[in-house]
Amino acid sequence: MKETPNGITRRQLLGAGTLIAVSSSFSNAATIVGGQALPWTPGAADPPADINPHNWTFFNDQERLAVEAIVETLIPADELSLSGKDAGCAIYIDRQMSGPQGQGARMYLQGPFAKGLPTQGPQSPLTPAEQMRAGLAALDKHCKAAFGQPFAQLAAHDREALLRGLENGHVELPDAVQGSAFFEVLLSRTMEGFFADPIYGGNRDMVSWKMIGYPGSRYDYLDWIDKHGQTYPNPPVSIAGRPDWKV
Repeated sequence: MKETPNGITRRQLLGAGTLIAVSSSFSNAATIVGGQALPWTPGAADPPADINPHNWTFFNDQERLAVEAIVETLIPADELSLSGKDAGCAIYIDRQMSGPQGQGARMYLQGPFAKGLPTQGPQSPLTPAEQMRAGLAALDKHCKAAFGQPFAQLAAHDREALLRGLENGHVELPDAVQGSAFFEVLLSRTMEGFFADPIYGGNRDMVSWKMIGYPGSRYDYLDWIDKHGQTYPNPPVSIAGRPDWKV
């Protein structure tokens, strides 16, 4: 077999390279599994940009007030957590509507459109953002006709009754907006904002994760794999880390 200038055969050279690669892999695995300190420190990577809760990118002022009132009604403040408004659910929905999801980036929006079965999904040329805007306009139009003022200015019990009516189909909205379908969207978006990672604008200070004991985006749970039914004692961690890690 042909030798290298240093007298090492190609087979020996390849074997040595393989040994180095395998040893390196085992070394990294040992670093992670063996309990030694990871080569990482808080804040070492570039974190996602924080969302400014005062900078709205989709809703106008009237829509913003309506959405804040909706999420506050769906998730009122109590002894367990903040309200949906204070937890940032409205700003979460705002970011979703101005982003690819709201713009229907992966949706087929070409005709023909016909009212199909519920299992066939939405049949509409409108993007989710356009449907949200149309739904909010129809909601306020209904409220002005029924109560003389927009949804955001209604008393708490009137808001609750109206949303309950939308949910069970007893309240219909004008301009061909299906009330029950619009309620499902509002409820789903609010729940997403309340339980999603804080980098998306909601779940402020990881309030919902603290409430349910969810540990968040920790890099591993090796020490807790076999501890079934036990309460995880450490505080939750967002994709962006924890506020007390920032310097």
